[in-house]
Amino acid sequence: MTGSKQALTHPASSAGTAPGDQPGAARRARGRGRPAPGGSSWRSRLYRWDMKASPYAFISPFFVIFGAFSLVPLLYTAWYSLHHVQLSSLDQQTWAGLENYKNLFSSDFFWNALRNTFSIGLISTVPQLLAALWLAHMLNYRLRGSTVWRVVMLTPYATSVAAATLVFTLLFAPDSGMINWLLGLVGADPVNWRESDWGSQLAVSSIVIWRWTGYNALIYLAAMQAVPADLYESAAIDGANRWQQFRSVTIPMLRPTILFTVVVSTIGATQLFGEPLLFGGVSGTKGGSEHQYQTLGLYMYDQGWIVGNLGKASAIAWSMFLILLIIAAINLLVSRWLRTTHDHQ
Repeated sequence: MTGSKQALTHPASSAGTAPGDQPGAARRARGRGRPAPGGSSWRSRLYRWDMKASPYAFISPFFVIFGAFSLVPLLYTAWYSLHHVQLSSLDQQTWAGLENYKNLFSSDFFWNALRNTFSIGLISTVPQLLAALWLAHMLNYRLRGSTVWRVVMLTPYATSVAAATLVFTLLFAPDSGMINWLLGLVGADPVNWRESDWGSQLAVSSIVIWRWTGYNALIYLAAMQAVPADLYESAAIDGANRWQQFRSVTIPMLRPTILFTVVVSTIGATQLFGEPLLFGGVSGTKGGSEHQYQTLGLYMYDQGWIVGNLGKASAIAWSMFLILLIIAAINLLVSRWLRTTHDHQ
């Protein structure tokens, strides 16, 4: 009788909870941060709104900055490219349609800048990536002070464009430069690096090679260290030396990384601006006295800020954008082809 009376007096104690405790479902809901069943409706709505809107609030700064500093200028440049706009009178715009593009594609200066862009890009990209691949292969083995060497290779990348170009301008000086002095030691004639066609492009390309080789080497090194060691051990058991292991194991495993660096380097070469501008000195905006190393970036700057034709400069900018889209499409096709070839093998 006493037990039954206690059960009737304290029904919660018969269910395993002490008097005054919260019910199990409400306590678990509170522990998970949700409003307890039976709570106010505004708390439930606030919780649902918080769960749905918080992720968008966290990522919104990126889209705000991207829209303000990338998307809006891109669309505004497209609008300018379809108008006659002068830098001295921005409020006076007249519709031009595709006339700026027609004048651009019929200009010899545009095609000269396009040829220079691709030739400088080719001269700088190929040696740069080959040297980066060799350096990464050397650092992939156990070398003394490998960390120090990695920092040393990254130092040119951290150096400003102005400082690096100033040093190389002194090295390639026609009268007192070290490069001509070294050529004189081997009996070669001095070269006027600023005025010659291929000499100026080689000088500009050397600046790009010096700045970006270490950066790409570290990318290759990170990819090499991700290659399974079992592959190298199997190749060594089969009698492959280091060169054969590099050719048969490392290169196939690094194909996606190599393709990535090729695309990024090509995009960087298409947008090349600071190095030829500073290397040329007074005639830097023209790419030399005969436009021998004027890139698309320099040509756009010259038309927009020196000549003041913002409509034509905007057309050049969008032409560069279309070239980058073509490069991205080629990258996609090549990557798919490589993936298909690897799957068939």
